Amino acid sequence: MDTKKPAPHGWLILDKPRGLGSTQAVAAVKRNLRTGGYAKTKVGHGGTLDPLAEGVLPIALGEATKLAGRMLDASKIYEFTIQFGEETDTLDTEGEVTSRSDHFPPRAAVAAVLDHFTGEIEQYPPAYSAVKIDGKRAYDRARAGEEVQTKPRQVTIHSLEMPGDYEAPRELDSSFATTAGRPDPYDPAAPLELADSVTLVAHVSKGTYIRSLARDIAHALGTLGHVTYLRRVKAGPFREDQAISLDKLDEIGKGAPLQDLLLPLGAGLDDIPALQLDPDSAQAARQGRVLSGMPQSDGLYCAMLGNVPVALMELDAGTAKVVRGFNLPDVAE
Repeated sequence: MDTKKPAPHGWLILDKPRGLGSTQAVAAVKRNLRTGGYAKTKVGHGGTLDPLAEGVLPIALGEATKLAGRMLDASKIYEFTIQFGEETDTLDTEGEVTSRSDHFPPRAAVAAVLDHFTGEIEQYPPAYSAVKIDGKRAYDRARAGEEVQTKPRQVTIHSLEMPGDYEAPRELDSSFATTAGRPDPYDPAAPLELADSVTLVAHVSKGTYIRSLARDIAHALGTLGHVTYLRRVKAGPFREDQAISLDKLDEIGKGAPLQDLLLPLGAGLDDIPALQLDPDSAQAARQGRVLSGMPQSDGLYCAMLGNVPVALMELDAGTAKVVRGFNLPDVAE
């Protein structure tokens, strides 16, 4: 007799510590589910987080792995620190210093330049990144000593702010004149407040490299810089206050109830309206059939039977087609 607990479906939001890779995090979840007595469960993550970064890493279990691709496309929010004065080959603390500058920008100049990096911008991914150049990862080429030139990409910076809402003096403009950046713009004798580092919060689209953003901000300020701290505080709908530590994760392997930590599959679909189905329509959707005569407006919906997700469905002119079905055990028989 099989005494294993049924394979779970849903999301574990891990507060990934610095030094742990995303693949290692997935392996830790698998290990704890196995030692906790659960049946073999498909596990995946919703967006790579570099080992030197920390914070929100959504881990999809079971049927939720079908939504991991959507999570890759979701926007993210990061908190990060730029250390001015040095640039490294990796643009973070892992690499070797390649150049130095003795210029430190006025803090108010940093606040003023942020608007120039908000909206749609073009950025070059770091040489040490996973983008492919002629079929080979850029970081593999860089580690082999090759000169790496990545191609620019369009990304969107939805917002870029200094915590504490530091406000630049009104006289400061994009020229960053040496007289700008004083704490009191009306007191020309006030001393400059120079920044050797600054912490920012960025809400960005998929494909954005924070390390490149930090490099470009430093260059715009007439200096050099690299990232010394990087934390993801939000990934798609998932926030850091929902994240659990590795210690909490390990408790699952010791018998702690998973349901206390597991978010439902639908938590990854908070931005999609629900489409309630009756049992017959739900069964048809499960079989991949098209539903007709739907009165809802066009768009993507999460078809539900009660509180149970049945499928992602695209509705067009009254016809709903299955985009991705969910094989959850308590959907209508």
